[in-house]
Amino acid sequence: MRSIAVVGMTPKPERPSHYVAMYMKEKGYDIIPVNPGHKKIAGMTCYPSLLEIPYKIDVVDVFRRPEHVLPIAELAVEICAKALWLQFGVISDEGAAFAADAGLDVVMDRCLKIEHARFHGGLHLAGFDTGVIDSRLTT
Repeated sequence: MRSIAVVGMTPKPERPSHYVAMYMKEKGYDIIPVNPGHKKIAGMTCYPSLLEIPYKIDVVDVFRRPEHVLPIAELAVEICAKALWLQFGVISDEGAAFAADAGLDVVMDRCLKIEHARFHGGLHLAGFDTGVIDSRLTT
């Protein structure tokens, strides 16, 4: 899964939607910002809706309030995405169930950046990227 539509991405670099997307871009993923209020974010074309994206999306990463998830899940199914990822605090049992029932993989209340780093050796106890995968604490 290489293409990630980031629903709710903002141009503000201090916001999680921005730095998570930029981290994933740095790791080689194709990032597609989705935000109707912007034409470009971080030099990337920004689309007003998932339906406007002219190519295949693998993961729909959601940075929106839980009450907005069901319509986003419906669009994720409509565009034949493979997965729906709901970031920290984005908890929608209804949206998750809809997507799962349609065959999408669903992750809820997890950060894509943290999970990627965790599985690829980029997390340290203090949150720094050490490049070392080891469970032993060294002093």
